[in-house]
Amino acid sequence: MKQYTWLPIVTILAFCVNKELYKAISYLQTQIDVMIENHALTDKRLILTNSQRIRLAAKAKKLSRKMLNETTRLFTPDTILGWYHKLIAKKYDGSKNRSNPGRPVISDEIIALVLKFKTENHRWGYLKIRDQIEYLGFMVSKNTVKSILIKHGFDPFPNHDTPSRWNEFIKSHWHVLAACDFFTIELMTPHGLVRCTVFFVIELATRKVWFAPIKLQPNGDYMKQVARLLADCEDGFLNKHRYLICDRDPLFTNDFRDIIKTSDAKTKMLKLPAKSPNLNSYAERFVRTIKSGCLNHFILPDVKTLEYTISEFQKYYHHERIHQGIGKIIDPIYKLDDKAKIQTIERLGGLLKSYHRLAA
Repeated sequence: MKQYTWLPIVTILAFCVNKELYKAISYLQTQIDVMIENHALTDKRLILTNSQRIRLAAKAKKLSRKMLNETTRLFTPDTILGWYHKLIAKKYDGSKNRSNPGRPVISDEIIALVLKFKTENHRWGYLKIRDQIEYLGFMVSKNTVKSILIKHGFDPFPNHDTPSRWNEFIKSHWHVLAACDFFTIELMTPHGLVRCTVFFVIELATRKVWFAPIKLQPNGDYMKQVARLLADCEDGFLNKHRYLICDRDPLFTNDFRDIIKTSDAKTKMLKLPAKSPNLNSYAERFVRTIKSGCLNHFILPDVKTLEYTISEFQKYYHHERIHQGIGKIIDPIYKLDDKAKIQTIERLGGLLKSYHRLAA
């Protein structure tokens, strides 16, 4: 039993040491409580630096959970352990080595293309739009395209039951369509104002315009002559058109229709409903263009002057004017050079101007 006589002595010493240690811990806790009470009076939050958090977390990790609960005053044990876990996570954080963290940003160019394709092709779905964009050399997922469409208020799914729009119908057929109409202009003659009627035909696809010989008071015989000029087997303006849109003007006589119909071009006249100028919008728009851009700025004394003015406008309209509807000049006749100086071409005393880089 002598070998165990030292155990009571060790136990007494350990009790004394622990007792002193607990007294020291209690004293430190009291100091911290006093500091917390004084700090609360200032109404300020205790904020630590990253270095201080690391020091506390490293020390706290060495204690048991029970001891940590008993000794912690300033912060909860979960807070201190959270700092420790963040310290570990920071050690193995490799985000700084990544050049482009996160999902790649969708470029404005891709967004613009998605919206353009959907706007111009309302029957397309997000899959077809994605395929078209990838064909153009861009990398984009189908879900990205779908999200862009939804965000901008479009249905991402195809809808083949959508009815055709009028402008779509016209564009899909306008290579075989032409439209004709009349407009009037007042001539200031020595005998007073004389009303002059001008007949024209416009190709919908190319916007080219053909003018009939001008006559002050057109009649049935005049219209038959016009029909023969239009239906000429070699140089007729209607050779490539199957349909000619016209309104219900009485000058479109049966003889006029028969000549057009029985010509080699086999062009069919399409009579519009009454009071529907919107169905002949291209011809109506041309009337506004020639009047507001040219004829309304002149006082014309006779038919000869009117013919010259219309001829000059026709040259400008065909060879120099950029047409917004088709995005180009109808029939350019000038040789251009991208490096040449910009030159001005003027017609009708500078009323009609265009700018080109003309080759020397």
